[in-house]
Amino acid sequence: MTGLLVGTWPFALVFWGVFLWAFVPEFFVVSGRREPASTPLDANSKRAIMIGQPVAVLSAFWIAANVPSGALPGRAWWFAAGIAAIVCGRLLRRHCFRMLGASFTGSVIVSPEQLVIERGAYRNVRHPSYTAGMILFLGIGLALANAISVAVLLAIVAMTYVYRVRVEERALAAVIGDPYRQYMRRTRRFIPFVV
Repeated sequence: MTGLLVGTWPFALVFWGVFLWAFVPEFFVVSGRREPASTPLDANSKRAIMIGQPVAVLSAFWIAANVPSGALPGRAWWFAAGIAAIVCGRLLRRHCFRMLGASFTGSVIVSPEQLVIERGAYRNVRHPSYTAGMILFLGIGLALANAISVAVLLAIVAMTYVYRVRVEERALAAVIGDPYRQYMRRTRRFIPFVV
């Protein structure tokens, strides 16, 4: 990480402090709850996320350290933008945790009694927690100030989330039924009024 701001004092202190603040709670969501590693409804989507995201992050760091042709000019500005994105992504994820409560799980778990949450960020977007996740990973890429790192990171993470969303929506529509299908018709997946 020589030459990268994320490995240079005092930037490293800021980056790794924010990184731990943002990602340690994610670890507890994935592993801290008493839920199965996978469920029949999950279709290995949790495993895809748990493998894909670390691969994406490690790849982004390796690229940033070893492919200088992707370096972005004005790296201090990119670093600051990355830190801001990580903070914003984490705050949105926390909001999603609060809105979903016990329904926020690492594996896809759906029960027939489960309610469709339509408050907060879920009013207009079906998967704001995955939008928040993309913002978190975008922040890492920006802090690395390498365009290739950003592209690789977002491509891999997007693939894991797209797979997860397809699995999750299929399960929610099958188990909850019409209330969820109506919610799908009224909302966008990731960005209000756009996508």
